[in-house]
Amino acid sequence: MPEKTAESTGLMSTLQSLVTGIDQGIENHRYKIRPEEIGTLTYIGEGIVRASGLHDVRSEELVNLPGGVRGMAFNLDPEDTSIILLDWAKGVSAGQEVRRSGEIMSVPVGEGVIGRVVDAVGRPLDGKGSIAFDRRLPLERPAPAIMDRDPVNQPLQTGLRVVDALIPIGRGQRELILGDRQTGKTAIAIDTILNQKRTDVLCIYCAIGQRNAAVAQVVDTLKKNDALKYTAVVVGAGEDPPGLQYVTPYAAMSMAEFFMQRGRDVLVVFDDLTKHARAYRELSLLLRRPPAREAYPGDIFYIHSRLLERSTHLRSEQGGGSVTALPIIETQAQNVSAFIPTNLISITDGQIYLNPTLYQQGIMPAVDVGRSVSRVGGKTQLPAYRAVAGDLRLSYSQFEELEAFARFGTRLDEETRKTLERGRRVRQAFKQPQYSPRSAEEQLYVLVALNAGAFDSLPEDKVQQAVARVQEACAEKLRSMGEKIHSGEKLTDEDKNRIVEIAKEAVGEE
Repeated sequence: MPEKTAESTGLMSTLQSLVTGIDQGIENHRYKIRPEEIGTLTYIGEGIVRASGLHDVRSEELVNLPGGVRGMAFNLDPEDTSIILLDWAKGVSAGQEVRRSGEIMSVPVGEGVIGRVVDAVGRPLDGKGSIAFDRRLPLERPAPAIMDRDPVNQPLQTGLRVVDALIPIGRGQRELILGDRQTGKTAIAIDTILNQKRTDVLCIYCAIGQRNAAVAQVVDTLKKNDALKYTAVVVGAGEDPPGLQYVTPYAAMSMAEFFMQRGRDVLVVFDDLTKHARAYRELSLLLRRPPAREAYPGDIFYIHSRLLERSTHLRSEQGGGSVTALPIIETQAQNVSAFIPTNLISITDGQIYLNPTLYQQGIMPAVDVGRSVSRVGGKTQLPAYRAVAGDLRLSYSQFEELEAFARFGTRLDEETRKTLERGRRVRQAFKQPQYSPRSAEEQLYVLVALNAGAFDSLPEDKVQQAVARVQEACAEKLRSMGEKIHSGEKLTDEDKNRIVEIAKEAVGEE
């Protein structure tokens, strides 16, 4: 037999590899059986549907309805599955097919969501095209374990003198903002977001049940103040199905957790959880869940506690990030003992209460100091700030108590009269225009001057102008002191005397 040449050996090897490739291609292109569970719609309601045949569907799994409508499995009953809709069910009717997606409800997260306006599913609402995201996270996630948390001891400055001085908020805290309708609740939250321009805190504004016009106004405010570059806006508008409104705050929290786990500090504003509770009540009644107090379902406390418990300050071994939550709720006729307000007061680490009487008197922000509290307290304040603010809170509380008695027209001694006069000027100094947050050092200059009585000789209507002059004068002449304050150093008596001296000079200017 003729000997095999190198050429024939190479040809045989090539043919062999070609045959192997063809066999693999045939194997890969063979039809494979893939099970797919398809159910049938049995009921169409306002925001919900029911389907039969989805026996293996999981809780919170996305399901696909005809016409591109999406829903989320909610009630898994033996006979049928109740689904809450994430889109309005246009063109959907009983008898049509519904298909499982196999995916648990999730939201896109990553740097790409910052500066964008999205809904809870991740669809862009700002007309800027699709969103570039790192990955998707489920809406519901377990809260960090107790051993993974660190104490809340870093300040989150709101830029509002009355809050930062008397009701301080820390990074990782849950501080409730509550009050009647149109008392400035959202304004406090927006001012806090604007004040983070000078910090490294990312912000997420979560609008639940708001009018589209109101959300557009907030977005426009953030854009005009150059705050949208570090803020994401997540919207479940009042015009959206109640199911989308229900999942919106959980989507916002998942977005915040993504950054927290990477060592970032995040502020999340939930505006507002009263409408969120009403959306959940609507869904529960449509799904025929047993109603309890005020027709809310029995687990209404749990839906908010499992949301807010996810905000915390992580230990350095876990990244050291934090999520600070500012939930907003609306009271009716100043009734803070209603069902939803008492639930949230018991969940959060304090509350800022806005009094409609103060609002009507033109005292804005209309914070009722006597009914507001921060359960973290001065631990989150800068050392220089803490020493000054502690004395001020005590004297201001005494003023409010004395003012209530003074209304009866009783005779007042000289010391009481002086306390009342100074207290009224302190209240005037706490007044602050919207969208004008102040840095910690600017606030501190005014607080030191207030404690020293620098404004006592002024008429009440002149205090606001004097405060502005004091801030400008101290900022110009005490530039090095600002760095000292932020570095955590305490103010010496010499520093305080210098501030008071400059403040009295500024107040004396006409």
